[in-house]
Amino acid sequence: MADLPPGAEELFSAAAVDAAIDTMARAVQAEIDTQDCVLLAVMLGGLIPAARIASRLTGDFLFDYCHVTRYRGQQRGGKPQWLQRPRADLSGRTVLVVDDIYDEGLTLQFVEQACLEQGAGRVVTAALTSKRHPRATVGRRPDILGLEVPDRYVFGCGMDLGHRWRHLPAIYALVEES
Repeated sequence: MADLPPGAEELFSAAAVDAAIDTMARAVQAEIDTQDCVLLAVMLGGLIPAARIASRLTGDFLFDYCHVTRYRGQQRGGKPQWLQRPRADLSGRTVLVVDDIYDEGLTLQFVEQACLEQGAGRVVTAALTSKRHPRATVGRRPDILGLEVPDRYVFGCGMDLGHRWRHLPAIYALVEES
């Protein structure tokens, strides 16, 4: 078994990702200290960043998840589709939505709208990475961002390559073909 898939290039080390998670956790902690919060991981990609953020938090909050898919193992995403809606009662609560990557904003907008429709008092969005590109985006940028990545296919820290490699502690990209 290879240590990394062929053509992988490290963009951010595990230490750089840890530093970004620490910064994100401080911003999330400020919400938890003052609000009745639900930390909502967007599966599957948001599982790892949300768990890593949660492990740094103190205080009382609900931890829930939702499962939205756009990629289905492909390298290009489509329209967001629910596999599992949030289960927690969001009524009047601040919902802290955590995802792995902000690209064009479709997934976060989809989840944010659903949370508001379920009665959330406020929605705060967070993404471990934000993709740097000139394409149009929808909705608003995440309130809390970790790292900016180039407009390449990235994986690790929740992001996958063909349903694999989400568990990597660093962030990688496929080497660009010339």
